[in-house]
Amino acid sequence: MIMVLKLISTLLFDSTELMGIIPAALFMAGTWRLLQKSGLEGWWALIPGARDYQLARCAGREPEGRVYSLTGAASTLISVIWLFVGNRAGSLTIGTLEVVYMICQLTLSLVRFIYTVRVFGGLIEVYGVKRRWMWLCLLDITSWIPALVWGFNPKYQPAWQVEDIRAEMARLASSGSASVMDEGLTVNLRDRTVTEFFQKKVLLRDIHMSIPQGHMVLLLGGSGAGKTTFLNAVNGYEKAHADVLLNGTDMYKQYKKMQYEVGFVPQSEMMRGKDTVLNTLLDAAKLRLPKDVSAKQRRERVDEVMEIFGLKPVKNNLVEKLSGGQKKRLSISMEFISNPSLFILDEPDSGLDGVMARELFEQLRKIADTGKIVIVITHTPDRVIDLFDDVIVLAKDSARTGRLAWYGSIEDARKFFERDRMEQIVKSVNRKEEGGDGLADEFVMKYAKEVA
Repeated sequence: MIMVLKLISTLLFDSTELMGIIPAALFMAGTWRLLQKSGLEGWWALIPGARDYQLARCAGREPEGRVYSLTGAASTLISVIWLFVGNRAGSLTIGTLEVVYMICQLTLSLVRFIYTVRVFGGLIEVYGVKRRWMWLCLLDITSWIPALVWGFNPKYQPAWQVEDIRAEMARLASSGSASVMDEGLTVNLRDRTVTEFFQKKVLLRDIHMSIPQGHMVLLLGGSGAGKTTFLNAVNGYEKAHADVLLNGTDMYKQYKKMQYEVGFVPQSEMMRGKDTVLNTLLDAAKLRLPKDVSAKQRRERVDEVMEIFGLKPVKNNLVEKLSGGQKKRLSISMEFISNPSLFILDEPDSGLDGVMARELFEQLRKIADTGKIVIVITHTPDRVIDLFDDVIVLAKDSARTGRLAWYGSIEDARKFFERDRMEQIVKSVNRKEEGGDGLADEFVMKYAKEVA
């Protein structure tokens, strides 16, 4: 009977053995009111794990809340396992098991301490209270005090509500949609969502643009802004609630047909080191070209691509013997085999020095000049910015959703953001805790009004 009661208390209060039943109950009561003040359902306070996550949402620390809730749940699970194993293990093994148990709990406690600081630091900012409140928040035995005071005292009100953020940012959506182009890429992305941690999460929202043929476009955005998610939605790899048309053809409805029209070069190179350059491209031609293309035509296309990217002198060399720049050109050549109308590259200059990177981007510029659309992600844009026509800037808004903060020419982007360098533009839309200026919402709103 005693063991059953201990199990129930552990499930209800996470760290009840440390907190005590009464402080745990007070903490849940205070959390219930905090959640209600932030526009969430108070009963989340009764559910271990979910309580921590929802509290982090109130603090504007949703990503941190995932780790915060998982460490709490893991600690509870280990405690439950220990209750059963510890009571049934023999005296010879109990010592070893206890050491393992203590190491696991200590590790989880250290991680949880770090994220406790982050979550309650966010709550302190939201409620506008003094930083010294943190001392009470850090200990389980006293954390119920700020929870009760902030929750039940009408003097303390959050600066914003969780759902208010989403509603406000939804109102900032750019009106209408981009006009469909007969020649070029048209993207009308309404949203891209996933379900995780008890709710639907919007990864991207309201991204509309038309990119003409022959344009080389830079894709900018801080970490987590949704650059890769956006590219995957555009090429159809991860479909969004969107209309994506390339030269008037729907990418989603005619995906099999259009897969030959899109070339996507990921950051990681996927090539067999023991193959020669020629054989690597011949294999790529078999995969990337339509089935009705003859072996002779495939070989002619491979020779043409090797000529374009300067790989003919090393066509018989093993891939593992190539230089970094040659491997990059080979990786790009594999996707260019199908002569795509849309060419997407994720950090093609990664690991290259300035001279080699410049040569690579000059080659991409030549490809765009043949009437192709080239979209590139790079973390060092300013050294090659003169080669681009346009820039897309994605920013993570207050609801942690990727939004369009700018699409247009390079020069107009400088005027819009009032910054000369592309890296300064990225810094302006990054969150302050990520080393940025925290102006994402401001620029998303400004752009939405400008295109309305």
